[in-house]
Amino acid sequence: MGERENRRILERLFGGDGIMALSAEDEYEVRAEDYVMDMPQSGERIVGRDAMREMQEAYPAPPSIRIRRIVGDGDLFVMEAVSDYGGDIFHVSNIVEFRDGRIVRETRYYAAPFPAPDWRARWTTRMDGADT
Repeated sequence: MGERENRRILERLFGGDGIMALSAEDEYEVRAEDYVMDMPQSGERIVGRDAMREMQEAYPAPPSIRIRRIVGDGDLFVMEAVSDYGGDIFHVSNIVEFRDGRIVRETRYYAAPFPAPDWRARWTTRMDGADT
């Protein structure tokens, strides 16, 4: 499996409009059996694709996710997204590692938006699609 196939796996998980269509079953199929997902901010680790699927199936209200971009090379990609948990917005960076055409590891970072300070205004412009 090469870089192009790895990118296609990530892109296949999303609709054509950049909106992620979460599917525990589809995601399960592209994960390695020894898959690990870390969330450093909460100190949580999910070990194994079975545990990840069970967590996803039990999730009470999955967010809507809009992909901002996917960048990467070979077996390492980074996805940037905006997740909406019913009005609670988070910017997400997801580091995705592949092995043999399957996702073997993800590290997800979540950041809440905050208002830009006035003192920087003369050097900045608003980003298109920025959710604050």
